[in-house]
Amino acid sequence: MDKDDLILRRHLIDRAKIADQRGIILFSDFLNINEQNIFSQIKGELPDIRYFLFGGFSDAERKVICFCGDYGYREEDIEFPIECLKIVAQNKKFSDDLTHRDFLGAILNLGIDRSVIGDIIIMENEGFLFCTSGISTFILDNLFKIKHTMVDVSIIPNSDFNYTPKLKEISGTVSSVRLDSILSVALRKSRSSLTGLIAGGKVFVNSREVLSNSYALKENDIVSVRGHGKFIYKGTTNVTKKGRYSVRILLYI
Repeated sequence: MDKDDLILRRHLIDRAKIADQRGIILFSDFLNINEQNIFSQIKGELPDIRYFLFGGFSDAERKVICFCGDYGYREEDIEFPIECLKIVAQNKKFSDDLTHRDFLGAILNLGIDRSVIGDIIIMENEGFLFCTSGISTFILDNLFKIKHTMVDVSIIPNSDFNYTPKLKEISGTVSSVRLDSILSVALRKSRSSLTGLIAGGKVFVNSREVLSNSYALKENDIVSVRGHGKFIYKGTTNVTKKGRYSVRILLYI
C-alpha cells in the first residue's frame, strides 16, 4: 500500500472501532473500487459489527460504508447520507454535448473533494450526481455552468432516480474460464497484452483486486478494469467440438 492507502486503512479501522465502542452508526466518504478493495482486505482486523455498502442506487460503483455499531438497526432502516442532484441545461436546444468528464470537472472546480462525490450518470444529456448530504446544498447554490452550458440543479428523492445501465452482449470462445482469457474476449485484446493490467492491480472482481491471471471467474461476477470499463461475466453456454468454451459477457457502455 502507498501512503494514501495506509491513511485510508487507518481511517477505516478508527471509524469501525468508534462505532463499536460507542454503539453508534458512522459512515465513510465515497470509496472507489480500489478503496473498497482495501476495506475488504482489512475486514479481519475490524471489530465484529455489521458493515453495509451503498452508493445511492443498486448499480453504483462508488460506495459509502456504513459502520453499524448499533444492533437495534436493521439494514433496511439505515438511511445513508447520500443525495441525488439532477442537473439539466437551461436551454437544451443550445446545450453542449456534455460528458462525464465535463460534469465531474465542473463539480471539482468548485473546490469540492472527490471523496464526497459518488457516481455521475448521464442520460439524454441530463446529469444525475450522487453526493454526501453535507455538500448537496453547496453544489445547489454554486453550480451554474458546465462548459458553456448554463444549468439548473435540483435535489430529487433517490427513489425517483430510475436507471437501467446500457449493456452490450459479447460472445467468444476460450480454452478455459481464466481471468485473462475472459478479459481478452471482453476487451478484444490479446492475453499477453492484459498481463500487465492484472499484475498492476487494475483488475477487480466484485470490487476485490485480483492479481492472478488464472483466477477462475464465476457466473455473474462483475469485473472492473481501471481505465477500460467493466462487464458482467454471464458464464459458458456450450463446449465446441474442439473443446473450447463459448462464453457470454455483458459489457457496460
